[in-house]
Amino acid sequence: MKKKNEKQVIRVVIATGVSSVVTQLYIIREFLVQYTGNEFVIALILFNWLVIGGLGSLLARFITPRYGKATILRLGILSLCLSGLAPITILSIRYLRDFFFIHGASIGFYPTFWYIFLLIAPYGLLLGFLLPYSLYVLRHDQEDYPPSRIYIADNLGDVAGGALFSFLLVYLLTPVQAICIAGLPIILTTAPFFRENLRKGILYGFFVSGVLAILIGGVLLESDSLKPQIGDLVHYSESRYGRIEVHQNEDLITLFSDGVPVFNNQNETTAEEVIHYPLSQIENLQHVLMISATGGMIRELKKYNPAAIDYVELDPEISAVLFRFRLLEPIRGLSVINEDGRAYLMKTQKKYDAIIVNLPEPDTFQINRFYTNRFFELVKARLTPHGVFSFSMDGYDNYLAEPQRQKLSSLFNTVSDYFKEVLLLPGQKIVFICTDSEIHRDIPALLSSKGIKTDYISRYFYGNVTSFRTDQLNRLMDLKTEINYDHSPRLMHLMFTQWFAKFSTSPFWFLGGVILILVIYLSRLHVEEYVLFSTGCMTMGCELMIVFAFQIYFGYIYHQIGLIITVFLAGLLPGAWLGEKLRRNARAVLVWTDILLICLMIVFITFCLRLGDKLPVLFYLGTGFLFSVLCGCQFPVALEPHDNIKKSVSGAFSADLIGAALGALITSVFLIPYYGITGAAIGLILLKISSLILVRRKQHG
Repeated sequence: MKKKNEKQVIRVVIATGVSSVVTQLYIIREFLVQYTGNEFVIALILFNWLVIGGLGSLLARFITPRYGKATILRLGILSLCLSGLAPITILSIRYLRDFFFIHGASIGFYPTFWYIFLLIAPYGLLLGFLLPYSLYVLRHDQEDYPPSRIYIADNLGDVAGGALFSFLLVYLLTPVQAICIAGLPIILTTAPFFRENLRKGILYGFFVSGVLAILIGGVLLESDSLKPQIGDLVHYSESRYGRIEVHQNEDLITLFSDGVPVFNNQNETTAEEVIHYPLSQIENLQHVLMISATGGMIRELKKYNPAAIDYVELDPEISAVLFRFRLLEPIRGLSVINEDGRAYLMKTQKKYDAIIVNLPEPDTFQINRFYTNRFFELVKARLTPHGVFSFSMDGYDNYLAEPQRQKLSSLFNTVSDYFKEVLLLPGQKIVFICTDSEIHRDIPALLSSKGIKTDYISRYFYGNVTSFRTDQLNRLMDLKTEINYDHSPRLMHLMFTQWFAKFSTSPFWFLGGVILILVIYLSRLHVEEYVLFSTGCMTMGCELMIVFAFQIYFGYIYHQIGLIITVFLAGLLPGAWLGEKLRRNARAVLVWTDILLICLMIVFITFCLRLGDKLPVLFYLGTGFLFSVLCGCQFPVALEPHDNIKKSVSGAFSADLIGAALGALITSVFLIPYYGITGAAIGLILLKISSLILVRRKQHG
């Protein structure tokens, strides 16, 4: 009977792991869409997820003794509730944003944090509670049941869920459909818990009916949850790179990518500025490269009769939708290249007369990588001797705010290292014109000499882009502002600071509160729990570093986030198995795994800084796998000194989770924006050294 119960509980733990990871990954994607692809949201989700999970684990320590023995029936009921909560959480994210916030309004850091916390709290608390509770159920029959088996079973389910998401669900199903499918194994594996008598069977039927009703209702409501408040949703698809939506409001058609309006059919002013300001400088335009585009650009570009236009768009579904809704028109010489723009520049040997980048503001690592010294170096290498490079930032009316001035100055200083002439032209967009030739400011005269007719420029240029405004803007550039590097993204620091300045807040109040609570928490930990805390912190910090590095060097995290998390989870399995084998030499294993973690971080950051985008994807995934192996190895080893008592189990689970939460928060919100990837690596290494010192001191004490 004991063996039978063990098998049933292990199956439920694995099924819960599958469902929870699929749900977590779709929650991350959902918030990425809600917050326009901002990677800081990933960190806030992981932080809240881990803290809430840690609190759930601690609750298991206090609630279980108060309400008597942990029963297998109660475990089944709670697991079924978890399955039903998954689609409710996803739909709540979609429906409640406009309830809590004004539709279309920008949201600050603190409202974002609490919004994420409140929406995922019910699911996260229950999930955190179930893992140690499953162990208590098994220990009711077998007092010395090893916690590492539960840990391994949970990670087996996590890996299976991550793989299911990354290689199957993300390609075949919509988000709500996918999490409903992932929740079905919980219903099947909990069925044996209710077979003993008719009363339990009726109870199972009642709960299963309720859960199935929620799952089916979630699927039916999914299309309604995506409808815009204004206009109609005329197209929706989930590609591997992001969510694509097309909204139509009368004659206005707008394409949204990850919640950002990136194309519309009524943006003539921007199209004229972005195309004619740089191309008017070229005498004989033959070959043009466009990295992304907006409505009307191809039509304006057609006026120059170039021999070839290479249009680079990462997502093939976006380019297909653009042509389908006539946001872009196919013309002679136009070639659509579905590839990352930066990767394309690295491998192509073609030379262009003009390269135009038409991307949103660099407020994410994915976009920032098109505004760094490395990218500008690639652009310069692909231009003809008299070629022109151009990109644009948001414009301003009368006053240039200091954060925006610093952002423009950083870009000016970075690109000036590669071009002799750099001119900023004010307007609806601030257009950067970069070339090694002389720049002529009288754009309408240049266009007139070429016989090119325009609507906006011919009528309004002299009134809006005056010599005074142009000179004033260029004089405001601060030559002392730091250059924007891949590994030290100055623009991300400025955008992060601008985010807080916009709402008159500061991240340091939040970090101060976290540190205060953390000091109190750490003062109550055993040495072994502190080891798990520091390991969780370092592992999650490394995971976020790899996420950000992946964004910097490869630029498409929307799909790869599932693969990265799956690889980290996969390493925990062999690590836990190895740790179980080495438990008798617990102190020595903790010391050596700490040393290996420090060495691995040094190797990772060294290769990352020296080679960066020349490294294959496998390097980043392999590094993450090795980090998680060492982390998984420490968990069963750290439990050995306490004889696996109930208190140490929940304490270990919570220490690992809370450490990981801190790593997610500190790395992404403080270390990387302010000190770059190098500073983040140094901070995590110092934390692990403190763990190593404590273990050594206790070993010799």
